[in-house]
Amino acid sequence: MSSNSSSQQRSTGTTAISELKQFYEKQKDPVQKRLHEFRQVLERDDHDVFAELCFCLLTPQSSAKTCWAAITRLKEKSLLLKGAPGELEPLLNDVRFNESKAKYIVQARQQFSKNGDLQVKPHLRSFVNNYELREWLVENVNGLGYKEASHFLRNVGLGEEFAILDRHILRNLKDFGVLPEIPTSLTKKRYLEIEEKVRRFSRQIGIPMGELDLLLWSKETGWIFK
Repeated sequence: MSSNSSSQQRSTGTTAISELKQFYEKQKDPVQKRLHEFRQVLERDDHDVFAELCFCLLTPQSSAKTCWAAITRLKEKSLLLKGAPGELEPLLNDVRFNESKAKYIVQARQQFSKNGDLQVKPHLRSFVNNYELREWLVENVNGLGYKEASHFLRNVGLGEEFAILDRHILRNLKDFGVLPEIPTSLTKKRYLEIEEKVRRFSRQIGIPMGELDLLLWSKETGWIFK
């Protein structure tokens, strides 16, 4: 890359960061309110926590809005907690890879059940370190990678220190000069390297990690969701 190109890229990144800080001042209150709501999820019952897990199992290559609508349909039909994969699939028809994801939901339900009752919260609370908990989720729950596990933990108030590296976030990280280019794939090593870069960027601009993710997501989509 030429020196002129590098200078132009730095200038563009600086302008984008300045605009982000201005946007943060406008969005700070609703962003913080949403994070507060996430922190309350573990005070609710295991069914709600399991719904958040299933939502994150659905999100790869599907929009958050579509996935939450699918979870809502499963709950309304009383299938999220007892449906077989074949019963779930038709209600996941607008979610990509619905056949595999229906199986992931049923496997997770079985994995987190004891004597017929969901026991998600006790398992989450058995870990004193959220990093170890994320590793366990990635290694043991089919359908969860680092992005999905980080997303789930953030949505139940246990993962504000994690980066949720979806396409919206990665595109913004490139725009801000945090990344030279958007990676075509994310290995564990690459994911954790980028997460650390996001952590440093967060400290540099004075916006906490959890707030930064929701801020960038709302910047891209126009709303604050999950």
